Amino acid sequence: MAAELASLVQRLEVAVGRLEVVSGPPGGAAGSTGGAVAPFVEAYDDIIRGPVAQYVALSQQIGGDVQKHADMMKQAFSSQRQLLAAASSSQKPSDPVLTALLQPVSKAIQQVQAFREQNRTSPLFNHLSAVSESVPALGWVAMAPKPGPYVKEMQDAAMFYTNRVLKDYKEKDKMHVDWVKAYVSIWTELQNYIKQHHTTGLSWSKTVSNPNRTWNPNRTTSIPLFVADVHLVLPSSGSGRRGLCGSAQRLKHVSDNQKTHKNPALRGQAAQAAPVRTGPKPFSSATPRPAGSAAPTRTLPPVLELEGKKWKVENQEGAQGLVISNTELKQVVYAFKCNQSTLQVKGKINSITIDSCKKMGLVFDDVVGIVEVINCRDVKIQVMGKIPTISINKTDGCHVYLSKDSLSCEIISAKSSEMNILVPNKDGEFTELPVPEQFKTVWDGQKLVTTATEIAG
Repeated sequence: MAAELASLVQRLEVAVGRLEVVSGPPGGAAGSTGGAVAPFVEAYDDIIRGPVAQYVALSQQIGGDVQKHADMMKQAFSSQRQLLAAASSSQKPSDPVLTALLQPVSKAIQQVQAFREQNRTSPLFNHLSAVSESVPALGWVAMAPKPGPYVKEMQDAAMFYTNRVLKDYKEKDKMHVDWVKAYVSIWTELQNYIKQHHTTGLSWSKTVSNPNRTWNPNRTTSIPLFVADVHLVLPSSGSGRRGLCGSAQRLKHVSDNQKTHKNPALRGQAAQAAPVRTGPKPFSSATPRPAGSAAPTRTLPPVLELEGKKWKVENQEGAQGLVISNTELKQVVYAFKCNQSTLQVKGKINSITIDSCKKMGLVFDDVVGIVEVINCRDVKIQVMGKIPTISINKTDGCHVYLSKDSLSCEIISAKSSEMNILVPNKDGEFTELPVPEQFKTVWDGQKLVTTATEIAG
């Protein structure tokens, strides 16, 4: 392994010496000095010089947290470019070496996502969220055999937030609209790139040079060897989830006596040893514990307080009588990670957001903006007064009880299931109506026409 890694490291350092990704001279041919690069590396440089550079430039003009985020994204693409350069001049390495090569991209992705979580109060939070939700697309280098569809899935995950940016700035500042277009085009171009050069997975060279070079472990390299953390950095596909267990196993070549389908004795061991991973967030920074030895989750203190214009309701567990009163029109409510709790909001306020809550009940009077439900499970909402818009995103189980004054409310849903709208009758009872989850799309000769479908039975 040391000799193999040494060969890859040295070739990678040569490639890095030829290129300063993104920050190189404008219009320069990245990687053209010091020797030709592989066609798929040159094609990737086109993406960096094109939509990535445009996104970075617009982020610098917007400034603030968006600019800081873009700097992190710039580093993420730089790290991936270095990986592609190594792949262009090397055969596919053994699994430990491959995990080392993937580590810089993974750490860059984690940094981007952590920045968003640390800046939830940012006025540009929607921009940060759009980037954070889709940046796992850079994990396509560990995906096989369908890296392209994985990138599309991550691009779609950003749509909710890019639409919010467009809604907020469409009539105010065209720069933010251009920012959305540039950012989305990155993933569109990346899908086209993958389809052309890496259809079934990252392409590696068919030849290898000087594989027996010695490696000096004391020499500083640009590849940190956190091999033990590989299970945290490789994305996995399946059922729309983006958990990360098991990806290294898909990449590793094993002999027949190591394959569970050819060795029944291993099946029971695999079933006991394989942890079940759920949750929507990829590239988790928490180390998974073996089954049967999981320690209890650290309990954070409950919060119910007014911070500036925001009412913060966090970490409430089994709290059935939470009430927010003495509200003002300029205030917002943000409920985060509450479980089996109910919250009543009195008066008229600007907006309400319920994020990552389970078995949560919300009752409110009037909201002039929007009520948002994100990453939740089994939520019930009752409108006592008026509300123009309710948004449901990445949520399983949401029941909305409308009032007579809120029947004109718009319900916007994405990536959600088991949604029901309950409409009041004259006798005071409610009629329950399901929100469609299945759609039919046809080409009418000029455009695509999409309609909701009903499932009989």
